[in-house]
Amino acid sequence: MLNYEYLAPNKIRELIRKQDITGPTAGMSKGFTQANLVILKKEYAFDFLLFCQRNPKPCPLLDVTEPGSFHPSKIAKEADIRKDIPKYRIYKDGIYTEEVTDITEYWEDDMVGFLLGCSFTFETPLIESGIPIRHIEENCNVPMYKTNIPCEKAGVFEGPTVVSMRPMSHEDAIRAIQITTRFPSVHGSPIHIGDPSQLGIADISKPDFGDAVTIKDGEIPVFWACGVTPQAVALQSKPSLMITHAPGHMFISDVRDEKLSVL
Repeated sequence: MLNYEYLAPNKIRELIRKQDITGPTAGMSKGFTQANLVILKKEYAFDFLLFCQRNPKPCPLLDVTEPGSFHPSKIAKEADIRKDIPKYRIYKDGIYTEEVTDITEYWEDDMVGFLLGCSFTFETPLIESGIPIRHIEENCNVPMYKTNIPCEKAGVFEGPTVVSMRPMSHEDAIRAIQITTRFPSVHGSPIHIGDPSQLGIADISKPDFGDAVTIKDGEIPVFWACGVTPQAVALQSKPSLMITHAPGHMFISDVRDEKLSVL
């Protein structure tokens, strides 16, 4: 069996394109940046670009394609965003309609792709510092939650911030803040530590996206802004068509993590 942790990004994308990989990508291509995806028709592109600029914590931009181009040339020249993600979600007029493994049939000549930084990227330096990542240990998707923190509106786009959560000891949480602050292009430092009710999360065992994970005695939940935010925004803003990655099923780029470190 292939060890996806040490497989090169282009090899992972090749397996995804063949649909040999259809699950979450956490832990794959260790040391390479993973990205969230949003695809919109050109008429919405400026509004969404402005939305990302105004909300850099949940929506840190790594690349934007030319209208009609499905090649994210800044972060992976040979890639094809129509086929190189394990699962996609289709939203029509704010309604999530289906999940697919290839969006070629949905592609239109005026579409623009936005690649946003993903917190899976900083998990490698966390693990290398001895901080366990529970969803990787339990071989499931990271838990994600809608919050009561509103994004700053831009054009037609508005909605709540979504967060991802990783349980940690108090000591590990402090170290995690230090490590992830170095990676503002992939959400940076946590936006909340501790009591989930302060974020409007009523039951931490029931994530809005992804899977619940074990929180052990003595651990606290640590929350990072999440690139699934545009999917919550799509439900509220209702663009005629928005295509995204399925939560946890990311685009794996050719950019090494250290290229995004600011320290």
